Amino acid sequence: MSNPAFNSPAFQLNQTSAIANRVTPAPSAEQLNELYGRPSATPADTDRMTYEDTIQKAVGAFAILAVGAAIGWFLPFLAIPAAIAGFVLALVNIFKKKTVPGLVLAYAAVQGVFVGGISAIFEQMYAGIAVQALIGTGAVFVTTLLLFRSGKIRASKRATKVFLIAMVGYALFSLINLGLILFGATDQPFGLRTTEVFGVPLGLILGVLVVLLAAYSLVLDFDAVKRGVENGAPRQFAWRAVFGIVLTVVWLYIEILRILAILRGGE
Repeated sequence: MSNPAFNSPAFQLNQTSAIANRVTPAPSAEQLNELYGRPSATPADTDRMTYEDTIQKAVGAFAILAVGAAIGWFLPFLAIPAAIAGFVLALVNIFKKKTVPGLVLAYAAVQGVFVGGISAIFEQMYAGIAVQALIGTGAVFVTTLLLFRSGKIRASKRATKVFLIAMVGYALFSLINLGLILFGATDQPFGLRTTEVFGVPLGLILGVLVVLLAAYSLVLDFDAVKRGVENGAPRQFAWRAVFGIVLTVVWLYIEILRILAILRGGE
């Protein structure tokens, strides 16, 4: 009573599986043993993000940053052009939907030139300050990483909300302070940061708070890597994580360098 046109096995069971059964023969015992003996696919095989791959990319980015810093150290006049180029590249990397490795590495290179140039300028005023800032940055980075790995500090929604509010406030203060310096409203090299509050320069109080903000920013960066690996994020995501880490470390170094300069301003 059924239509003979639909008596084919392709319509009696599942069309895809029926056709596959007709075209693809069942594997032999030897083939099954070979398939069973093959190693499991790794995240690299599936083009997924891994800790090892992210670390390799980060090391490469910091190596390029170090080369740029060496150039800036010997050619400090490049610091300002590099800072402008770094700001532009940062905006491009932040708002670009798909992270481009070349842009991340270019950002690391120009930021290296900026860091090297500004360090050379401060080194001429305060001998040894660059090494001190480098050691301080490394200490904060390693301490934050160890605390994060141990589970003693974690990113939370509440802490992140406070972090974002504090960042907006600090950004507004920095813009106002920069405007006062550029338009000659103050003759102090650090502007309002040299204003004393209860006998302590405002720059030192802000500096400590900003270092804490930068440390929490590192926590957010580490957390992004952790979630990316655990969720099987595409391998390309590692470059965005590397960009975030480089940005935070450069910011942390500059803040520590400024704190040390304020502390040594009376020399």
